[in-house]
Amino acid sequence: MNNKLNKEILDTMSKDLSNWQGPIYFNRKDYRLVVPKRYPAFGWTFNFANPYVYIILIAFALIMISLKYLIK
Repeated sequence: MNNKLNKEILDTMSKDLSNWQGPIYFNRKDYRLVVPKRYPAFGWTFNFANPYVYIILIAFALIMISLKYLIK
């Protein structure tokens, strides 16, 4: 039951417009890295309040840059 309640709270947070700055989701209380967009049919987005998101984005960028030079 606690798990279901927790999921409902998290879903409510991701639908709250005050947690969105344009297309960017930013909520320090939400621990998830990836959250559904305001309109779930449009997919998922990162929670930019979570510091691990920046590590993932930097790692992805470094991989893409290194692949560019390795494939040459």
